[in-house]
Amino acid sequence: MSEFEKILSTVFSVGTLQQMLRSATPVALAAIGGSMTEHAGIMNIGMDGMILMGAFFGVLGSFLAHTALAGVGLALLMGVLVGMFFALLVVRYKSDEFIIGCALNTFAVGLTSYLSRSYFGTTGTKGNPALPALHLPFLNKIPILGPMLNDQSLFVYLTWLIMLLAWLFVYKTPYGFWLRASGEKPDTLRTAGISPKRMKWIASILCGVLCALAGAHLSLGHLNGTFAENMSNSRGYIAFACVIFAAANPAKAYLAALMFGFFEAIGLRLQGYVSADLTNIIPYVITIIMMVYVVVRKQQRKKKAAPASA
Repeated sequence: MSEFEKILSTVFSVGTLQQMLRSATPVALAAIGGSMTEHAGIMNIGMDGMILMGAFFGVLGSFLAHTALAGVGLALLMGVLVGMFFALLVVRYKSDEFIIGCALNTFAVGLTSYLSRSYFGTTGTKGNPALPALHLPFLNKIPILGPMLNDQSLFVYLTWLIMLLAWLFVYKTPYGFWLRASGEKPDTLRTAGISPKRMKWIASILCGVLCALAGAHLSLGHLNGTFAENMSNSRGYIAFACVIFAAANPAKAYLAALMFGFFEAIGLRLQGYVSADLTNIIPYVITIIMMVYVVVRKQQRKKKAAPASA
């Protein structure tokens, strides 16, 4: 077998597909949360900080209580609090969401770094009680798909359910209609007796919870009870790009996250042949291409609409 064939067999393998799901899950959870705030008319650029705090407090809860479930519970609690804090500043006091999001990201890096060094030292921590990988025997009989789906963290499977429920919530329930109206037609919604601010609060809290779950999966599921400073590694920004790319559709946002996960998995597989400094930029290059595509598509739609309006 030639060197090129070895690279192809390494890159396009079941292991790559397994890694794709693991890598995509935290981005997908955050992107689904970001879809909620996007529909409510809030540009939530602070998801990276929310993920980072979910990752830290997930590990902290696991470390203190010696169980991963406690870590998930503490991460969820912090997700609710951070979502409420974000809504307080953006919805209640009408602060600029972009500035608040950037400030939240910076605050999260500082807070988690300080607390991590206080509890775990400068090197972070690993080996804490983590979420177990689930092995489903009936999947063993299915070629390719079975090994791909087996031995994954519980959050990988829960994300599919969350994505479906989020899609049904947004497009098939009255609350979802009110959520979209709070961002598109708040005055009309107010006339109907529904508070747009209340829907924006709900969207912000849901986003905080889902980003916290993304962080908990990252530290307790994907990295087996590990926390290192700034370990979110810009996943919140990538999740925001997935939201824009998918037009805030939870199902499409999940597919966009899968694309990111696939290219990150390819980058990891190529590290045996190419410098890690080069392979690590692959998913971020893909993210830039996604954003360029969105801008170009928007411009093309404007050009098509211009003659019709004229």
